[in-house]
Amino acid sequence: MEVEIAKEWRDLLGDEFEREYFKELIDFVGLEYSQYTIYPKESNIFRAFDKCSPQDVKVVIIGQDPYHGEGQANGLSFSVAEDIPLPPSLRNIFKEINSDLNTPIPSTGELDRWAEQGVLLLNSVLTVRQNSAGSHAKKGWEIFTDSVVRRVAEHNNGVVYMLWGAYAQKKAAFVDAEANCILKSVHPSPLSSYRGFFGCKHFSKANEYLQSMGKLPIIW
Repeated sequence: MEVEIAKEWRDLLGDEFEREYFKELIDFVGLEYSQYTIYPKESNIFRAFDKCSPQDVKVVIIGQDPYHGEGQANGLSFSVAEDIPLPPSLRNIFKEINSDLNTPIPSTGELDRWAEQGVLLLNSVLTVRQNSAGSHAKKGWEIFTDSVVRRVAEHNNGVVYMLWGAYAQKKAAFVDAEANCILKSVHPSPLSSYRGFFGCKHFSKANEYLQSMGKLPIIW
C-alpha cells in the first residue's frame, strides 16, 4: 500500500515512515483492505493531513478510531459526509457548540470547514474494519499518531488541544501545557456526555485562547 500524505507532513515527520513498526503497519493495513471492507476508503486514510497543513494547526481534536458503519468515516475525526445522519457523539458536539456559542446546529456533519481553518481532526487509529470497532487498534497507528502530536507540539506553540476522554488525554504527555492550551473533558459519547462534556465550553475557551495569542478564532 502506498502512503500518500501531504509533503509538509512528510517533511515534519521525517523518518517516521521508514521505521520498522510503520512498515509492518502498512503491510497489515494493505492486507486488510484486500480481504475486508475497511473504513475510511484508502484514499482518505491521511485526509486529515491533506486538509490542514502543520504550520496552520491551531486546534487539535483527537478521536479514537474511525466510524465503522457503512459510508460514515471520511478521514477526519468525528466527521461524516454531507448525506450521512449525525452520529451520536457528533450530535452532542454540535449541541455543546450550540449551548456554548449560541450558534445553530448544522444540518451536515462534514467538518472540512473546521479543518480548513486549522483544526487537525486526528483519530488515534486511522483505519477500522467494517462493523468492528477497535479492530485496527494496537497495530501501530497509535505510535504514529503519538509522533504526529509530538512533532506538532515541538514545532507549534499556542495550539489548543481538545482531549475528550481518557484515551485522547494520554496524548497530553507530548504537549507543553505552559506553551499551549490543553482542554480536557469526558468523551461526547451518549455514555459519558452528561458527566462533564455538556457545559465544558471548550469551543468558546479555545477561541478566547487563540485570540489571546493573536490568532483568528475558529468559526465553529
